[in-house]
Amino acid sequence: MRIDFTGRVAIVTGAGGGLGKQHALALAARGAKVVVNDLGADVHGEGGSVSAAQAVVDEIRQHGGEAIVNGASVTDFAAVQAMVQQTMDTWGRVDILVNNAGILRDKSFAKMDLADFRLVMDVHLMGAVHCTKAVWAIMQAQNYGRVVLTTSSSGLYGNFGQANYGAAKMALAGLMQTLSIEGEKHGIKVNCLAPTAATRMTEGLMSEEVLNALQPEAVVPAMLVMASEQAPNRTILCAGAGSFEAAHITMTQGLHLGVSPDTPELLAAALAQVKDQAGQIVPLSGSAQGSHEVGMALAARKS
Repeated sequence: MRIDFTGRVAIVTGAGGGLGKQHALALAARGAKVVVNDLGADVHGEGGSVSAAQAVVDEIRQHGGEAIVNGASVTDFAAVQAMVQQTMDTWGRVDILVNNAGILRDKSFAKMDLADFRLVMDVHLMGAVHCTKAVWAIMQAQNYGRVVLTTSSSGLYGNFGQANYGAAKMALAGLMQTLSIEGEKHGIKVNCLAPTAATRMTEGLMSEEVLNALQPEAVVPAMLVMASEQAPNRTILCAGAGSFEAAHITMTQGLHLGVSPDTPELLAAALAQVKDQAGQIVPLSGSAQGSHEVGMALAARKS
């Protein structure tokens, strides 16, 4: 079945270039009406102009699609609310939100200014929170919504010089875990995209051959699946160079050691067994950890 967005309305943040632009173009090409949001700042979050976003709108319209431009900063909740109101005034609904806007302020943690840490958190994490909060009640009333949060391998697995970026991106995975639970009964599905793509953020970091393989267009199929009517829920999809994987936050089977004066020493000695990934699980909620631990404790008492 072809993925089709006819009649759907999508908001894509950071859509003036790179991956966000390709997201917007792909959604429009498959029938969606698209709000192309971009502050127009550079990769460090400085400056601002809607010219890049307007160019994307013009391209969509040239191909027969419908799109409008918006220059709100995702760090400004009032501006984000105005963007959503603009969308409702224009098309009367919001079906899809792709949280893509982001900046970089890379430095080793020892050299990183706290202002740069906060700004990256504000753009990536609070920016996604602002946008999602602004559309949430609308999606609840519609009993339909698709929210895509852009996480990163830097958050999932770490990357030197990106403590701020990694912290924000892992936080988005945590946000997805809860929103996917809360949204499900309202027909809202929330997922994470972990892209590997050549954009302004990766210029100068990779060879030409690698950059050619990592075109942003190669990530877009994962976004389209997560934005579609057939979307999964609570999934972290990794995508790059036409390859796709799923990431999971897992928990090992672990070991019951009880509580005694020598438990710290017992744990230190058994740490390899505690960390053994054989039989690991993907918990369905935060309470699953506690249930697992209590279950092992009760079983130990009976044995």
